[in-house]
Amino acid sequence: MKISRIAQVGAVAAVSALALAGCAANEATGSTNDETTAASDLSGEIAGGGASSQEVAVQAWTAGFQTANPDVTITYDPAGSGAGRESFQAGAFPFAGSDRAFTAEEIEEGPFDACVEGSGILELPTYISPIAVIFNIEGVDELNLDAATMAGLFAGTITNWNDPAIAALNPDATLPDLAVTPVHRADDSGTTENFTDYLGQAAPDVWTFEADGVWPSTPVAGEAAQGTSGVVSAVAGGNGTIGYADASRAAEEGLSTAAVKVGDEFVEYSPEAAAAIVDASPLEEGRGEGDLAIALDRTSEEAGVYPIVLVSYMIACQEYADAAVAPIVKGYLQYIASPEGQDAAAAAAGNAPISDSLREQIDAAIDTIVTE
Repeated sequence: MKISRIAQVGAVAAVSALALAGCAANEATGSTNDETTAASDLSGEIAGGGASSQEVAVQAWTAGFQTANPDVTITYDPAGSGAGRESFQAGAFPFAGSDRAFTAEEIEEGPFDACVEGSGILELPTYISPIAVIFNIEGVDELNLDAATMAGLFAGTITNWNDPAIAALNPDATLPDLAVTPVHRADDSGTTENFTDYLGQAAPDVWTFEADGVWPSTPVAGEAAQGTSGVVSAVAGGNGTIGYADASRAAEEGLSTAAVKVGDEFVEYSPEAAAAIVDASPLEEGRGEGDLAIALDRTSEEAGVYPIVLVSYMIACQEYADAAVAPIVKGYLQYIASPEGQDAAAAAAGNAPISDSLREQIDAAIDTIVTE
């Protein structure tokens, strides 16, 4: 597979602040984790890639880890979840970011060329973020949507913003006689798979398509855009547009976002609401040791839960074909999962830090990486 771009991750303007955080993190983790203390002796370069949703968080993680380990260089290509998984399978990357876990069937089929034959893989839910439903309608700053109406907007069965279904949910809004332009990802995207999974679970009578990283053929083609940044730009640049994107990017661009109906209330996205639904959801059954794929319950009606959530994974080998990369990957993942790493990402990207109970499971999985 041709990798078109390797993005050097340096956290750009935030380097100074994150560098200080990284130094503090190194001292803190050094007092509790002997393996991380020894990480200052690491040297080498590794390149990973995948989910664009994680890009800002990866910048924060990399800045902190490289500050503690100045002889290590980590690069990350935010080419999308599908590209990341393919590159990991092909052995081009020793780690990948993905907005969905590999399916059990994909794992069984393999191969995973970065790993020793027969090695298991780790799938670590280290990045949790709400997916914001973003819109741009001149004169409308707030919007309430239930699952069926949202599904209709993206499926093409609701084609005008003054549709009675939208008006009933937004009695105080002045909705224009304006065509709906749904914007979706053009690339194979874990964000798309998470979003379509929500639509399928919460509004199965309207959204009749399977959850998939590739956008389905719908009655209204809408507009396709490459990557998270492409969707955000397309929505921001139009009038009557609606799309979906990692909430941190929506907030960064100042876009209007819809509140989603959960039970009898409309819930705005927040990191806390996203984290709540993850902790309330079980792990998928039948997974191997270290594979922490989560089976999200999108239909929860608990108060304060935001159901359109993205759980993005860091994927790695339990045993590497190139043993030299194992200590670097292991140390990097330990930093990512640490309280310091999670706080650095949350400050930069606005995602939800993982809970202590989830961290315990992730740390146990990372410990299975063979480094000798």
